[in-house]
Amino acid sequence: MLYFENDYCEGAHDAILQRLMETNMEKMPGYGEDKYCASAKEKIRAACGCPEADIYFLVGGTQTNAVVIHSMLKRYEGVLSAITGHINAHEAGAVEATGHKVLGLPHYNGKLSAQNIKNYLQTFYGDANQEHMVFPGMVYISHPTEYGTLYSKKELEEIAAVCHQYHIPLFLDGARLGYGIASAASDATLTDIARCVDVFYIGGTKVGALCGEAVVFPQKAPRHFLTMVKQQGALLAKGRLLGIQFDTLFTDDLYLKISKNAIRTADRLKAVLIEQGYQFLLNSPTNQIFVILENEKMKQLAQHVTFSFWEKYDETHTVVRFATSWATKMEEVDALAALLLES
Repeated sequence: MLYFENDYCEGAHDAILQRLMETNMEKMPGYGEDKYCASAKEKIRAACGCPEADIYFLVGGTQTNAVVIHSMLKRYEGVLSAITGHINAHEAGAVEATGHKVLGLPHYNGKLSAQNIKNYLQTFYGDANQEHMVFPGMVYISHPTEYGTLYSKKELEEIAAVCHQYHIPLFLDGARLGYGIASAASDATLTDIARCVDVFYIGGTKVGALCGEAVVFPQKAPRHFLTMVKQQGALLAKGRLLGIQFDTLFTDDLYLKISKNAIRTADRLKAVLIEQGYQFLLNSPTNQIFVILENEKMKQLAQHVTFSFWEKYDETHTVVRFATSWATKMEEVDALAALLLES
């Protein structure tokens, strides 16, 4: 089988496994108080241009989204998200389980616009019944989005300006952040993101790590954030496992280097699909490719390739997602191309 179902099919980059083996028998404190977590934090601060940033290592994306949102919102507040946003569509109600409603907004190819956010906030605060409603307490975006699309630096600045006007934090989900930064279509750097948002995270799970996400508060984290991480079950006792991984990913620019592989292989796959006349749901400049397949062709292909069902297109066609990763080989893309040609 060829695996294009997601970007975390593989384990971890060899350099990470090597570091884990080399440090395996070292004795050190738990809960992120070890020297490797400290080193990783300094390297991330330097990469983000935020020397005073507060950084925490959490286990996975869903836990990170739920913990950050719950820890920053008041009990009567909800979070604004695109209807297609990960917290709204693919996290099994994890945010709602903390007592905070996800307030879905219209999107364009997975993205929120500053104007839509402002319209919602103006309408809310112009409603005399607001005390009977869920207050919008945060804006959540992801970069790349669920559709692999990207926010430009200008779009991030515009959304940030609206959030600052209404005194609500902007939270950027960076589960696939490496692939967003590595894309030639992106003009937003890591330092641009850190400048625009109040909190974001650097995804490791989908970009070369065994597991783990690095949460970055460019200014200052909420009071007792670590306690709230533990309270919500997202604090790893052997924090060294996460620290070593991020210390490795942020040594010699490894995070960006391996992210570029996902873009190169995705670009090659897109070219093959275009050559063979396939249609796309939208143009994604990152590692997720959304293709419209005839249902019968989809069934035939599924015998040899794993991919994700995305949505029904019409009675005879389905949108599927092919995802490349930091570890995808060009030979695998060529093998998929041959299958597509045969089917």
